[in-house]
Amino acid sequence: MKTIKPTSIDEYISAFPDDVQKKLQEVREAIQQTAPNAKEVISYSMPAFKMKGILVYFAAFSQHIGFYPTASGIAAFQEEISIYKNAKGSVQFPLNKPMPLSLIRKIVKFRLNEENKKNSS
Repeated sequence: MKTIKPTSIDEYISAFPDDVQKKLQEVREAIQQTAPNAKEVISYSMPAFKMKGILVYFAAFSQHIGFYPTASGIAAFQEEISIYKNAKGSVQFPLNKPMPLSLIRKIVKFRLNEENKKNSS
């Protein structure tokens, strides 16, 4: 990746090789389809989707796409993500495997519901 800080998700994605760009775009589109009113932002130099607060972040690394749906998003899907390397607030989807887009959509929907509940109280 280029060492400049990206100012948009398009700029972030364009800094990677074509095969990684394709995977990043798949993740982006899955999030957009699930949370069409979320705003695309760059936060901590990573692509993110935001309502009032951040829903999810994602980022490319040499061997995986990191997906960061906060600790609650990880905890709620612990069984489904157990086949991937994961931590308290993140999961790693290997670049050499198809992106689990249906799982990403489910997690984004969960986070969207969480944000909506938080903002309606």
